[in-house]
Amino acid sequence: MSVFISGATGFIAQHIVGQLLEQDYKVIASARNETKANELSKNFNNSNLTVVVTGDISKLDAFDSAFKQYGSEIKYVIHAASPVLFEVESTEKDILIPAVNGTKGILESIKKYAANTVERIVMTSSVAALSTYPESLDPKAVANEDSWNTYTWESAQISGGNAYFGSKKFAERYLWDFLEENKDNLKIKATTVMPVFVFGPQMFDSSVKPKLNLSCEVINSLIHTPIDGEISPMLGKFIHVKDVAKAHVLAMQRDDLIGKRLIVSEDNFNSQDILNYLNEDFPVLKGKIPVGNPDQSAEGKPSKDITYDNSRSRELLGFKFRSLKEAIDDTAAQVLKHEGRI
Repeated sequence: MSVFISGATGFIAQHIVGQLLEQDYKVIASARNETKANELSKNFNNSNLTVVVTGDISKLDAFDSAFKQYGSEIKYVIHAASPVLFEVESTEKDILIPAVNGTKGILESIKKYAANTVERIVMTSSVAALSTYPESLDPKAVANEDSWNTYTWESAQISGGNAYFGSKKFAERYLWDFLEENKDNLKIKATTVMPVFVFGPQMFDSSVKPKLNLSCEVINSLIHTPIDGEISPMLGKFIHVKDVAKAHVLAMQRDDLIGKRLIVSEDNFNSQDILNYLNEDFPVLKGKIPVGNPDQSAEGKPSKDITYDNSRSRELLGFKFRSLKEAIDDTAAQVLKHEGRI
């Protein structure tokens, strides 16, 4: 039996595909267009990988052809496709509708063509589903696996930040509500994975571009900030991409993770933490990038933004997350090698 993964050309999703193939799963991966599909096939070059083209996932029938063709083979679904955007023309059209329709569409396609074969679905959600955007910046705020943000469809349209946070809640809620409503005729069990900022290397060196995906660009931009340049202030929590991918695979495999919402977050970070590790661990950058104020780091210190209490998730997953040093060094080393600097 196979694993179907949506949005398979995404940063996290490619690592999930990699770990599944390492464990000898047959994987059916979806890409938005032919170019991305061909690149994914070529990069993995694995006979256990089949890549299908879905087109725009905001169209409710986007997944129909894939499940019509392969539904009888699919036992597991990992739904990793969702927009990671903030600056858009229309928050509703570009963020909210694609996120919800992607979830709605894949679930309806499963119901139509794979109701008897799909047993598990794992969805990539986000800690954004747990709080409002302003709450995420509040050092007094605490969220855990039971939390949900309070956005309505209307209030989520006010800004890109609101829309992103709202989209994560609406898409995830749709999953849980759909499975509850269809529990008598679908045997599917679900788990959701909620990452924070995800650092680490791209799955393939060829994916390193001048501008990286949203999370990794935080590190990439500091690698390319001149010594007298302005340091972009950044504060948040991080997780290594390989740990996020592992959480998805375990959520698919283990019965004790059924019905769980898993927060994957290791520690606090800020721009200064990143500069400290870049300056300490990469001599090629010393004297080229800012030093900042080395004692103003956030790692291992009380949170200056929201606290995500993920003690339950850590205990359930049962493996140690990688450190901030490893996450930053893995990201930076790949970029610097690609640029021929190390």
